[in-house]
Formats: sequence, C-alpha cells, structure tokens
Amino acid sequence: MSTSAPERIDAIDAARARRETPGCSEVVHLNNAGAALVPAPVLDRVISHLRLEARIGGYEAAAREAAAIESVYDSAARMLGCDPSEIALVDSATRAWMSAFYAIPFRPGDRILTSSAEYASNFIAYLQLAQRYDLSVEVVPNDESGQLSVPALRELIDDRVRLISLTHIPTNGGLVNPAAEVGQVAREAGVLYLLDACQSAGQLPLDVEAIGCDLLSITGRKYLRGPRGTGLLYVRREVLDDLSPPMLDLHSATWVARDRYEVRPDARRFETWESNIAAGLGLGAALDYATGWGLPAIRDRVYQLGEDLRERLSELPGVRVHDIGRERCGIVTFSTVDVPPLQVKELLAGHGVNVSVTRAPSTRLDMEARGLEELVRASVHYYNADADLDLLCRILRDRTL
Repeated sequence: MSTSAPERIDAIDAARARRETPGCSEVVHLNNAGAALVPAPVLDRVISHLRLEARIGGYEAAAREAAAIESVYDSAARMLGCDPSEIALVDSATRAWMSAFYAIPFRPGDRILTSSAEYASNFIAYLQLAQRYDLSVEVVPNDESGQLSVPALRELIDDRVRLISLTHIPTNGGLVNPAAEVGQVAREAGVLYLLDACQSAGQLPLDVEAIGCDLLSITGRKYLRGPRGTGLLYVRREVLDDLSPPMLDLHSATWVARDRYEVRPDARRFETWESNIAAGLGLGAALDYATGWGLPAIRDRVYQLGEDLRERLSELPGVRVHDIGRERCGIVTFSTVDVPPLQVKELLAGHGVNVSVTRAPSTRLDMEARGLEELVRASVHYYNADADLDLLCRILRDRTL
C-alpha cells in the first residue's frame, strides 16, 4: 500500500461517532494506541451489569446474563472469521499472548523467528524460554521500507523453526507488518504462527483464515474501544491439542477421577473460572460496535487521519516524523528539535490534548537501529476530527515552555 495520503473517505459519520463518545466533550484524545475512549454503548453495558450485580448478586447476575456472555464469543468469531470454539476470553492481550506462547512444546535446538519491531514483553518471553530450553531467537531483517522482509523470512526457514512470532502493528513507527504474507510462508512450511494483533484489532479488518495465523492475541482497551482488563485469544482448532496451557483450573479442565483430569476440548482451556463479567460484556459491546461501523471503513478513516497528521507535522519547523513501512496506520510518531518528548506530552496535556511517549526499552531493536531514545506518539481513531489535528499542530507550532 502506498504511504501517500488516500482520497478522503466519508463512509464514517464522524459527527455521530463523536456524539456517541462522551470523552470527546472533555479532551482531544490522540492516545488510542494506549487506551481509546469508550463509546456510550460500551459504557452503558458495563455499568448496567455492575448495577445488576449490586441488586441481585454476582453469581446470580452472571446466570441471568449467560446467553449474553456466550454471545461475546460469537461477536469475536464474526470479527475474526473463525468459530466461537476457537476463542478464549481473558483479561488482557498480554495474558492471551503469554498463554499461547508458553503452551508451545518447545524442544532444545528449536528456532523462533521474529521481527525487529517486537514488543518488549514478547521478546523477554523469547529470551526466557531460550535460556530454559536452549532455543535460538532470530530476528528477520527488514526490507527497504522498514517492514519485515518476507523473502528474508523464506530464506531462514528450515526444519528447526518451531515458531514464527510477529507483532502486526508495533507500538511505535506507524508500521503495519505484512501479516498475511508471513502467514503464507508459515503455512507452506508447516510452522506455527503467533500474531500479536494488540494494536491492529479495531483499527483494520482481521480475518484469521486470510492471515493464516494459528494463534492471535487481542486487547480490548485500544482500537476496539473496550474496557481495560479485557482481551481475547484465537487458537486454530487444528493446533489446539498440540498446545499445553501453562495453567489449568476447574474451568479449563474437569477433575474426572482422583488421579485424572480432562482438558476442555475448545479454546476456553486457556481461560480461568473467575473473570470480570461486566468488562467481558463491555468487550462484546465494543466488538459489535466496531463491526457495526465496518472495519474496512474504520481502517480507511484511521489511515487517512494518520497520513493527514504526518503531512501536517512534516510541515512544522523543528518537527520530524519517524514513521516507517510500506503500509502505515493511525499511529504517528515524531520528535521536536527543541523540546524532549515528555515535555511535549506535558505541554499538549495542558491544552487538553492526550498523547503518549514511546521509549527505546519498549521496542529496543527497532529504536536502537534507528538511533532513537524516545518519541512522541499521537494515535488517531475514527472519532477524531480535523480540528483535533489542527489543535495539536497549532500547539507545536507555537510551543513555549
């Protein structure tokens, strides 16, 4: 995909999106890659269930809402193009990713192939199991655009590669890695493929069959606009019995005899019995809300806003945009020559504009390769308006501390 700004897309009714987002009347929120503003239907769903728990009791409320809870799996399956039995609901993308990764039966000498833009939590897990099982962790080179090189990945494949693990959209840099092309390599080689879709879910369409991943992790709080403390894991049915969940309880398994248990036959073997029901129902509302707008339409508007912001920032004196990749998303990273990123964040916050700061330890390999220590991250969503971008740029243009 070209990195030039696309034609303006009017499929999203931004005015309606803003009306349905209470936070838009309070702040200019450009920190959607951290935690997006929840829309009113999600807020109402969470609060209504908490009120029900307060009135009749937590167990009783869950029993009354059993059908609604089951429907969350259906909503996730519709978004991802899979079967509900391949979905596990968990409390974060971290929990989802870790549950999948630590369930893989690694053997000494196995190789893990990953990208230079991997998130710190993922890479720390690679290093931990590399020490435990004598694994080799290898970083696939980037191509000239900054995304993972698919030809280089093909060259690295052999019969010792146990896992290809990829962050779809890194926490910095605007990059969208070529997930489907990586999936084709994984399928051809018969290699397990784990995709971290933490930043892409809710920002662009995700079809697990088209992508070709075996495992996929998602958070609710970012572009899906769900509550914090929610996430989900997709596990392809064909690989389920090859994985051993790192933890089991009476929900994920059944104690069938004094000396024997049986693991659940579906992806819910990665869940635990206790969960935040209100938040889970809120996640379901967020999934339905996103699919109601249409993920292709969301992607088009988010990408358009991202390119608009890059263009505006590039025209400001003393501001440098640091985004890479052949396809770029709604995450925009930049720096200023005269003000450190943390002070830029504080300056913007003083005017009611939310951004964040991304630092080298979060994506060490990428940031060190590009000689970067920290950047300002402004991440747009479809409810952001042109006026939001104007305000950000006006503050930067007139910046004084």
